[in-house]
Amino acid sequence: MKTAYEHLLVEVKDAIARVTMNRPERRNALSLGLMQEMIACLRDMGKARDVHAIILAGAGPAFSAGHDLSEMTNRTVNEYRQIFDTCVELMATIQTIPQPVIAEVHSIATAAGCQLVATCDLVIASEQAKFATPGVKIGLFCSTPMVALTRCIGRKRALEMLMTGKAIDANTAMEWGLVNHVVPATELQSATLELAQQITAASPLTLGLGKQAFYAQIDLDQPKAYAYTKEVMSLNAMAEDAQEGIGAFLEKRVPCWRGQ
Repeated sequence: MKTAYEHLLVEVKDAIARVTMNRPERRNALSLGLMQEMIACLRDMGKARDVHAIILAGAGPAFSAGHDLSEMTNRTVNEYRQIFDTCVELMATIQTIPQPVIAEVHSIATAAGCQLVATCDLVIASEQAKFATPGVKIGLFCSTPMVALTRCIGRKRALEMLMTGKAIDANTAMEWGLVNHVVPATELQSATLELAQQITAASPLTLGLGKQAFYAQIDLDQPKAYAYTKEVMSLNAMAEDAQEGIGAFLEKRVPCWRGQ
């Protein structure tokens, strides 16, 4: 698995990968190059059996300021489409790889940076973090961020953020469902790591099946969701890890996961 990138810092330890966006001078703006590297990195990790959870962080003063506006002037429509196609591909990759992806948000996350947060499976934020979709202020409505944001916080709250561009603080983001937990800045990395460690205690096979099933069923009506998930559980029950976990519970011992 590749660990050297131009715009990313990557570290893997104890089955947890830490991926840090490393364009601090640009507030980790999602340039085309950064997004392409993130897609390649996450896809590689999706295939790695020794990675069971991924923490996504940002270096410098911001988590991510959204799209790199220096790439957003005097382009053809097809060049703009490439930028947004790549952004959508990045968001889809986060949700299709089997490992849970945890956003560790220490500071501001705006526009596509806020979309990135909303797309991650779980989010831990510092008390200093803020979230906004301010595109309306520069004449470019945050239409693609709207997709992930609306699915996290609902229509009325999303529209307020989208139409005013006003930032919300970390506690509001948690109340609205954009963030799982808010912690003091000094505890952010340890809290995120603790959550990742709790996740890696489970079978990686089971986590992957569950994550895939979650996103597959979330927009189905209830009868279709149950029809789909009962099949998932039936197949899951046949897995070696499920049988090991059930047996370990009955025998009052710690399970030994094989990822099968």
